Amino acid sequence: MRVDVLAGTHGSAIWIGNGIADRLASLLDEHGVGARRFVVSSPVIWQFHGERIQRALGAIEPILLPDGERHKNLQVASRAYEALIRGGADRGSAIVAVGGGVIGDSAGFIAATYLRGITLVQVPTTLLAQVDSSIGGKVGVNHTLGKNLIGAFHQPAVVAIDPLLLGTLPRREFRSGLYEVVKYGMIASRSLFDRIVANPKAIFARDPAVLTPAIVESCRIKADVVTKDEREGGLRRILNFGHTVGHALEAVTRYRRFRHGEAIAYGMLAAADLAVARGALADSDRQALAALITKLGPLPAIADLSIAEVLEAVRRDKKVVNGRLHFVIAIAIGSTITVDDVTEDELRAVLQRLGMTA
Repeated sequence: MRVDVLAGTHGSAIWIGNGIADRLASLLDEHGVGARRFVVSSPVIWQFHGERIQRALGAIEPILLPDGERHKNLQVASRAYEALIRGGADRGSAIVAVGGGVIGDSAGFIAATYLRGITLVQVPTTLLAQVDSSIGGKVGVNHTLGKNLIGAFHQPAVVAIDPLLLGTLPRREFRSGLYEVVKYGMIASRSLFDRIVANPKAIFARDPAVLTPAIVESCRIKADVVTKDEREGGLRRILNFGHTVGHALEAVTRYRRFRHGEAIAYGMLAAADLAVARGALADSDRQALAALITKLGPLPAIADLSIAEVLEAVRRDKKVVNGRLHFVIAIAIGSTITVDDVTEDELRAVLQRLGMTA
């Protein structure tokens, strides 16, 4: 399957298929990606998939960066710049990111800023990266005061999504990606949401008859949104459903407690609760979302977190524009709106109902 993102200078070609990673070199040749290809990955990912990528691209020496949100920063990126400089990377070179969301975001930021921008290719190895972070060109690194505060828009030339790469993914990491699939159902597709409700065992078993269509639909939803609004001026904000509170939870726990999708799951629950309190969403839809999140698996505890610290992190959110927070709420399963008048008292009440008491 091919899905196109028609944004940026050249846009992106998203290829989805079992075994597509094995023909990576010919795929990149077809799209005119430069012959000098620098792979950026992590030690753990390279242990699982390095041999396969080397067979596909030839003998290469990867640039290995530590994984995890707390390592997605300028200091780690600087190590990659040094490796590129020492390796003689020029403006005709390409960076091939092989990994999950952290590696993809970091490698994308490095590609966007090295020599003011070189070609980027994404080979996502987690479900979350396959359905979300590898698509759309948003790249960046974290600051200790907030997530993704330092970044750029840099569309990948090619995104190669191979569901077979998910075979080595631990259940918790896989589940983290599923929460992002749930997000796509909440913002744009009741049918996708209902298929996840109906088929959790098949999805966790990575049955291609169920999983691959969910990946394809998620990619199509994101590609359509990004094509219409690359730089988050309006429509693209719907992709942030659950991310305001989710990013705040990640920030206050220094990116150590939550997988990204777990934090987004809490964020979606918070956004749905807020919508119900405002009369914008039927409580039955909120309950359906909560039931699905519960069915997919346990989330880390949040009762010990400080509401004041979470609210402070929300104030620093990159979705604050001219002092006003743009907050995405659901009005039905499959439909959202963005509001900019959410008060701190409303958020405090939502966090208390979510289970935070500190």
